[in-house]
Amino acid sequence: MPTTLILSALAILPVVLLSIYVYRKDKFEKEPFGMLLKTFFFGCLSVIPAVILEGFLMGIHQATTANGSVLSYSLYHGFVVAGFSEELSKLLLLALAMWRSRHFNEYFDGIVYAAFLSLGFAGVENFTYVFGQGDLYASLHTALLRAAVSVPGHFLFGVAMGYYFALAKFEPAKRMSHLVKALLVPLVLHGTFDALIFSYSLFSDERPVISIILFIAFIFFDIKIWKAGKRKLNKLQLKSEVQHWENYQYTEGDDGENG
Repeated sequence: MPTTLILSALAILPVVLLSIYVYRKDKFEKEPFGMLLKTFFFGCLSVIPAVILEGFLMGIHQATTANGSVLSYSLYHGFVVAGFSEELSKLLLLALAMWRSRHFNEYFDGIVYAAFLSLGFAGVENFTYVFGQGDLYASLHTALLRAAVSVPGHFLFGVAMGYYFALAKFEPAKRMSHLVKALLVPLVLHGTFDALIFSYSLFSDERPVISIILFIAFIFFDIKIWKAGKRKLNKLQLKSEVQHWENYQYTEGDDGENG
């Protein structure tokens, strides 16, 4: 029992910490707790269509590629199986949960809700991997590794998705372009992220020099997407601030006219 509690805590802790982080970044109008729970739950549900689509796409790859290279496997699994399946599922569930919601009323809300949804997905995935190992040591290793790498990765993909999702909501002149980016940008980030990890693990035994290069490339890429994610957070914070100022001026103007 204590072991189960420890593993559960390790699996959920990074999800909780990143949820608190993005919630605190919402400076102007905090989102209702119930809506955040709803979005998180939709993220958990998004695992279902993602797994179904992943199984279908893996079946196609196995049927059409008998002896593929490490590179082709990593790229296909990273961009098509994981990236496309998971980000498409998350975007569809995000749109279903939030697009018409009255609570989605400012730019930064896009990032908040997309991040919570992505963390819901990451939480379910985390429990699956942590409790799917053969022994306690492997479970602890997986929990710590995913807390440092995979869960933050999903969070950053969610930030990118929410950024363009918000632009699509509040800038209708370029709505379709922004919606396409809400899928493609996190897909490319996710695909690159996973392809580097898969390639590193597949090369680690036979070609250690290549694996070291891939590890360095992954660290560099991870730093870059964190910086890009923070820029997106800051940009939408500023846009939300402008929205609040414009709404305040509009309200003050109405009060003056009515007075």
